[in-house]
This record gives sequence, structure tokens and C-alpha cells, in this order.
Amino acid sequence: MPVLHSAPKFASNEGVIDALSAALGSMLVSAKEEHGEVVLTVVRDQIENALRLLRDSHEYQQLMEMAGVDYPSRAERFEVVYMLLSVTKNHRLMVKVSAAESTPVPTVTTIWPNAGWLEREVFDMYGVIFAGNPDLRRILTDYGFEGHPFRKDFPLTGYQELRYSEEDKRVVYEPVKLAQDFRSFDFMSPWEGAEYVLPGDEKAEGDKA
Repeated sequence: MPVLHSAPKFASNEGVIDALSAALGSMLVSAKEEHGEVVLTVVRDQIENALRLLRDSHEYQQLMEMAGVDYPSRAERFEVVYMLLSVTKNHRLMVKVSAAESTPVPTVTTIWPNAGWLEREVFDMYGVIFAGNPDLRRILTDYGFEGHPFRKDFPLTGYQELRYSEEDKRVVYEPVKLAQDFRSFDFMSPWEGAEYVLPGDEKAEGDKA
């Protein structure tokens, strides 16, 4: 049977951290191992230079995914996370930057064109601005949508609801109106601690008699 060989791996994540920390220098804020993966936090304004260095000099060829994280209690409430893959070293890497609501993050579409859609998703869900993105529009929510759904302070009901208007013969947007008696169901739910007898229970009472 043929012997399968995997791509060469690093000896340890500690060695990766040391090598990349030395290469990034002043662009690096912190470096650590977390859940078995190397996590680098870099200076926000240097993210494009840092990722280009990782791609061109350290063989992290692919941008696999981007994600946003919201920490409302922080002055810079958002983190933007870049997931990189080295296909030659069979190794993954996470790179993070922090940003406030009004602080733009440099685009990395100049390095990976697929970052265009990924940045649009983070913008749509969190409201992070990517400076230099040539087409920074919403990508998952509808036209006219208000707010950013993945923010921790975004209400579960949203800000607007839509319905079809027979009068206007089209879909219309309206502010959300949530009635306070929405938990009154059909008055047959034991969740409300009702005093009434549910159907079928009268038989049990009759047996006791």
C-alpha cells in the first residue's frame, strides 16, 4: 500500500510564536497559544503590512475566513479576526486587531481579493468600517436594514418589521411594535401558573372522588 505523507509541520507552536514575533517586531501587540492555535494581535494600522509579511515571507498563503467579535465594555469594542492557512506547512494562524465603532480598519483586499466579501460581512453584522474596501455594502441583511445584528446591544426583535400591505400592494417597513401581552398564548399553557383545569384533568378528579 502507498504511504501517505502529510505536509511538514512546525516542531511546536512555541517555535512559531518566537519566529513570527521576531519577524513582526513593532507591528505585534501580543502573541500566545490558545486552544492549540497560535493567536497574534497586531497594531490595527499595520494589519495590511503584517498579513502581507505573513503571506510572502512565512508561507501563510490563504485567508480562510474573517470574523468579528463584540465586547461592549471595552473602549475598542470590536475585534476583527483573520484565519490564515499555510498549505505548505499544514499550519493555521489567527491574527486579531481591535477597533472602535468610529475607527476604520485597513482593508486587506490588496492582499487577498476574497477579503472583499468577508469584510462586507463583518461590516454588515458588526458595523466595523474597512478603509479602502472598494465596495463596502451590506451583504447578508436586506436593503434599508437598520443596525448591526451581531452586536451585543442589538435587540432580539430588531428595530423594524416588514409586512405586505394590501393597500400599497408592496412590502412595507414599520417600527417594531411588540405587544406587552404577547405571552398570553391561548390560556391553556401551564407556563403561566394557571388555576384552571386542563382538558383531561377532570377525569383524574373524578377518580379521586
